[in-house]
Amino acid sequence: MKIALDAMCGDFGAEPNIIGAARAAEELGYEIILVGDEKTLKAKIAEKGCSHVKNLSVVHTSQFIGMDAEPAAECKAKKDSSIMLCAKLVKDGKADAFVSAGNSGASMVASFLNLKRIKGVSRPAIGAPLPTLKGHCVLLDAGANADCTPENLLHFAVMGSAYAEKAFDIVNPSVGLLSIGEEEGKGSQLIKDTTPHIKNLGLNYYGAVEGRDIPAGTTDVVVTDGFTGNICLKLSEGWGKTLFALIKREVSKNILHALGMKIAMPSLRRIKDKTDPDQYGGAPLLGVDGVAIICHGKAGGLGIFNAIKLAGKLVDNKFVQTIADGIEKYKNVFEQLQ
Repeated sequence: MKIALDAMCGDFGAEPNIIGAARAAEELGYEIILVGDEKTLKAKIAEKGCSHVKNLSVVHTSQFIGMDAEPAAECKAKKDSSIMLCAKLVKDGKADAFVSAGNSGASMVASFLNLKRIKGVSRPAIGAPLPTLKGHCVLLDAGANADCTPENLLHFAVMGSAYAEKAFDIVNPSVGLLSIGEEEGKGSQLIKDTTPHIKNLGLNYYGAVEGRDIPAGTTDVVVTDGFTGNICLKLSEGWGKTLFALIKREVSKNILHALGMKIAMPSLRRIKDKTDPDQYGGAPLLGVDGVAIICHGKAGGLGIFNAIKLAGKLVDNKFVQTIADGIEKYKNVFEQLQ
């Protein structure tokens, strides 16, 4: 298994990428191709005590795309940028997948330009895994497409179901359509137009779900447009941090409560770990003809390791082919919308 890693991008630069890559090379046996400035990367590898690690190689480039750069213009202007080279390695068969904690927009553009879309997919989507009371939920689209059509949402349902199956080993994943009520007559025009068609797809369709159903784990997959999905994702991340901050602040006001919290700390840490984005590694870009994992910009070494691990699992489980088969299987339903 060969994974290309955008090794110098992300909020914290090369360090977490090196840490995560070295761990993946040792524990998983993967060959990690570090794409970035060779001198800088080799110095960081030595600094972190990873010079002994086998299966780490470097592809040199001096071009990078900043976190605040305009993705399309930069990718076209910097064809040898680290993220473009990562995607090209996959395109050329020199890597099985790529991982990046850099500019997420640039990761998407690089994927579009190099890997293209799976045949029949109207728009790729970001599938974000979220913790729930029952385990995991896949939310998509988490930000790639602010405006969507019913056809887009149907494609998201097929791709999200494939992701839940191949990444989390969920048999026949349940799919919900995010709305403002459980009744079919509620919701935006997009939801009303999508409902009769998603019911006929042949997936394990649960019905309409509300925002509170996401953390409850009512369904394994929640489908929505990228504008709404990104708000849900950022809200869940922010609320998780706020909740722990509120608990800490209130407990500190009473010494007995503080002592009680010390006793409960192992349980609280386990809960915090379940809400930590690093535990999931990253989110795949669903619908492109290759495995591309987009990490949070603040991903640490654990996040990079888990993203690489996820990429390998999706490759092994023939994730891209599963999506292609699903899109082909339900093409008659899609054609009714065109």
